[in-house]
Amino acid sequence: MGRRFKLWWKLGLVLVIAAGVLFYWLRPLFVKIEGTTIADGIHVKFRTNGTQVEEYADQAWKPYFAKGVNMGAAIPGHFPGELAITEEQYERWFRMIQEMGANVIRVYTIMKPEFYEALVKYNRANQHNPLYLIQGVWSPEEELIDKQDAYDPEIMQAFEQEIRDAVAAVYGKTTLAPEPHSGKAAGAYTYNAGPYLMGWIVGTEWEPNMVKRTNELHADIPDYEGQHFRSKPGANAFEKWLALMVDTAAQAEIQYGWQHPIAFSNWVTTDPLEHPGEPLFEEDMVSVDPAHIEATDWAAGYFASYHVYPYYPDFFAFDTTYQTMTNSQGQIDSYTAYLHKLKEFTSDMPIMITEFGVPASLGIAHLGMLGRDQGGHNEQQQGEINADLLQQIHGAGYSGAILFTWQDEWFKKTWNTLHYDDPDRRAFWYNTLTNESFFGVLGMFPGKDDVLFIDGDASDWEQLGADEKQRLDVQAPGFEEIWVTHDEGYLYLMAKLSEPFDPSRRSVYFGVDTIAGGNRHAPQLHGMTLDEGLETLMELSDEEMGRMWIASNYDVHARLYEHAGLPEIDPKEKLDDSGIFKPWMLAVNYRLEYPDSRFDYPFGDVEAGQLERGYTDPSRSDYNSKAMWQVQGQVLEMRIPWMLMGFSDPSSLSVIDYNGPSGNVFGTTEAEGVRIVPWMAQDGEVVGREGADAANPYPVSSLPIYSWQRWEENVDYVERPKQSYWIVKEAMEKIAGPVAE
Repeated sequence: MGRRFKLWWKLGLVLVIAAGVLFYWLRPLFVKIEGTTIADGIHVKFRTNGTQVEEYADQAWKPYFAKGVNMGAAIPGHFPGELAITEEQYERWFRMIQEMGANVIRVYTIMKPEFYEALVKYNRANQHNPLYLIQGVWSPEEELIDKQDAYDPEIMQAFEQEIRDAVAAVYGKTTLAPEPHSGKAAGAYTYNAGPYLMGWIVGTEWEPNMVKRTNELHADIPDYEGQHFRSKPGANAFEKWLALMVDTAAQAEIQYGWQHPIAFSNWVTTDPLEHPGEPLFEEDMVSVDPAHIEATDWAAGYFASYHVYPYYPDFFAFDTTYQTMTNSQGQIDSYTAYLHKLKEFTSDMPIMITEFGVPASLGIAHLGMLGRDQGGHNEQQQGEINADLLQQIHGAGYSGAILFTWQDEWFKKTWNTLHYDDPDRRAFWYNTLTNESFFGVLGMFPGKDDVLFIDGDASDWEQLGADEKQRLDVQAPGFEEIWVTHDEGYLYLMAKLSEPFDPSRRSVYFGVDTIAGGNRHAPQLHGMTLDEGLETLMELSDEEMGRMWIASNYDVHARLYEHAGLPEIDPKEKLDDSGIFKPWMLAVNYRLEYPDSRFDYPFGDVEAGQLERGYTDPSRSDYNSKAMWQVQGQVLEMRIPWMLMGFSDPSSLSVIDYNGPSGNVFGTTEAEGVRIVPWMAQDGEVVGREGADAANPYPVSSLPIYSWQRWEENVDYVERPKQSYWIVKEAMEKIAGPVAE
């Protein structure tokens, strides 16, 4: 009897342990979420109905407006393929996103398993108010552009497999093997995020030449008739290919007992509208029309997804046929007109604008109407523009507005700065001239952002450790002492002046020497000569605005766009010690000429070296994220963006160089560091060097070099919501649902 009892006791213990283990592994699948069930037990939580998206809630179908943010996969110091974001970060971000008023997040590709685990855990703790997911599927973008044929068998096989992998990953039913150097996520996907899915977006923005070539190569391909989706008569070859891919997603998902609305990614460049005032043929050469695809056996339905920014393509600024409507402020607004034209054209299905927004950055890449430029905004301006665009999208009757984007990502590139930086090291530093990195409402700021404020108060410098700052041993009349430090974004200067700053009497200059050459004389030197040249210099001669100058022989902008928009450079400007400093400029559009474009437009550029006076302490009511200097009494503080000093990568001390005095091909040179050359000017002369003899040059070469250790894995950054976060939050909270039709 005793032996039998022990046997049953052991068996019971084994069963309890087994049950516990089973529950542990299956607990992610026990998800409670309200939905409806259609034939064969298939669950549906969201569906399309006419021109609206609907959610099943409180035992009824209700109109739904998706207000959310896109989310990337990178943090400072890392590229997207490294998948460095932790589960804890995701859970914290989900909370912040929901507190901002969003009800959905959109991701572009398969995320790592921790993302889905974090989302499930977060939503299980918030069952009555979950944060939903729009899952994207990344298309073979580079291969499509390279082969110019979407029907290439390798491309089709790869994309269909990516779709199936994405569906399996969302439902927690796959293990993806690592693919070295692919940038793809891998691991065991065990958490079922499917019940928290709002919809699918298949693919990325489509390159128009590839679409056109695919249509030409496969003009006679028959209509696609799938299990759940088909192409309509009149669809072009690429649209039939997309019908196949959308149907592939449906076939993959239904195996898991669910249906969700599906779309493919699209953008203005391949929309079905005509843009008669668009100068570039490529931006209006081909259409990809979502209305040429329809669901045949998919209760969850189908919707259209577009990326729409107010500054690109150029017709938003140039095309008078889109300058026919006024916005809610009574202003002629091409963005308003576009939204209404697209909605009117696509009249039989829901449309979401799944990317929109502007960045908070010093750099600008395109100009838009009403100041909605791609960059050049501080955080408050970013928030106000984003809130206005959100309200316009909602007011025009769309089914969703997904802001680009949640977090800043340092690794990104922009067309007008990519020639100047090192593509393999962009993730290691904060380049405020590369606007593409700073669309986020969650700021990722350089390491001293929360300890060193530009405010004319030296007390925070006193808190820095001795190894974090350096006093420059420079004897310059008008300056009592000068300190310097740096971080991932800026070189910082703090100067104690001999008297309070008064730009009506005196101008303050800081010259920068990084490599051999540059100007040893110039009007800004007011008769002083140097024994070593300056590549750039900062001038403070105005109460509110400073300026960064660049030596003409080092003017990277003029060299890059010589004969490509800018006139031929005067040969004397390419000479060492030309004596000419020029404004630091960035291109915003190429010169456009027939027959390469429909219309002729001149080359466009803007000054990037304007340095605003202001305060960088975010707790102040007058905080300005673009502020670069401030002075209070005798204390002057500055922060100088690395690229404005010619750095292509400060993390490796690399500066921009080119192949000789007549060359326009850029390379890099490793600098020892920087020499800072300070002086003041009054009444047309340098203070303390009145009547200086040119034969007795100022000894720049003997000044101390400020240098630093190369950084890579130890990138320091500060995560903080921008002012735009709170402005967007207020705008989102005002939107309860879709506009009634």
